[in-house]
Amino acid sequence: MRYCRQTQMAEIGEQGQHKLHNARVLVVGAGGLGCQVLPLLVGAGVGFIRLYDADVVDESNLHRQTLYRMSDIGVKKVHAAIQTLQALNPDVVIEGHATRLYVPEAQQALQDIDLVIDAADNFVTTYLLSDACFACHIPFVSASVMMREGYVGAFCAGAPSYRAVFPRISTQLGSCNTQGVMGSAVAVVGAMQAQVALSLLLDFKPSVLGQFFQFDFTTWQNKTMKFHLAEEPAHVAMTFIDMQSMQANDYVVDLRSEQELKTAPTIDATIRMSVDECKVLHWSDPSKRLVLVCRQGVRALSVAQYLNDTQGVENIAILAMGDG
Repeated sequence: MRYCRQTQMAEIGEQGQHKLHNARVLVVGAGGLGCQVLPLLVGAGVGFIRLYDADVVDESNLHRQTLYRMSDIGVKKVHAAIQTLQALNPDVVIEGHATRLYVPEAQQALQDIDLVIDAADNFVTTYLLSDACFACHIPFVSASVMMREGYVGAFCAGAPSYRAVFPRISTQLGSCNTQGVMGSAVAVVGAMQAQVALSLLLDFKPSVLGQFFQFDFTTWQNKTMKFHLAEEPAHVAMTFIDMQSMQANDYVVDLRSEQELKTAPTIDATIRMSVDECKVLHWSDPSKRLVLVCRQGVRALSVAQYLNDTQGVENIAILAMGDG
């Protein structure tokens, strides 16, 4: 009886429900978007969900992150989310990881996964996941929301990657922490992200791969863009690496502060400097790879793009060391 309203649809039926039961989905992020996507996947009967998120529930989350209650404040989001989701549908297996997803974990996270949902709202994570999904031919559904605007896109698995559509990150982008966001906007975009993901898992035709949906609740001008003809970059100036990918002649710049280094994993850096100091660095040795190190990759990515813009530096690798 649980799924009867779905299986009544001729395009789903028992066969489609069986597809969902056997589906394995990776969801990165249990924040605003994740709190909309996850219950819809669980309600639809997706059989296995692997969930990554390192954050704890904060009171400022509650206006939009509807999986959580006041009693969850201070609790890891992964743990609180799993408790709520399993109460909704105990038949779904949810594998929780209360950690951020970095390069070393990416391949393991994608193991036996049919589809990846990027609900992290973090562009470093988006590029990392898109690169991994493109290499593994796995559908990648990414979304983001800020203030009253958002988007959902379906990439990879025969469609262009996120990099093909967005080869550069705007230096003007803010975040929910700095710009704010409406919970209702998050709900709409998160529901659309779930709809795109379920459509791919059910193999609905025409395929939603290669399409980008933009929502603007300020002007009420919502748009759909097809990007199936976008070309992959001939050369990727900025790549993500892990410790095992370091090379002997790398020029390593550690952007972390002394305070961060007290509790963070260490690395043998060629030099340590701040973001501002690094941006005035004149890079004159193209034979060496420039490796930029920080905690989550955000500062390193901003510096990498700045050096690429101003000096044309193209051989850059970003190493996110985590929190220790």
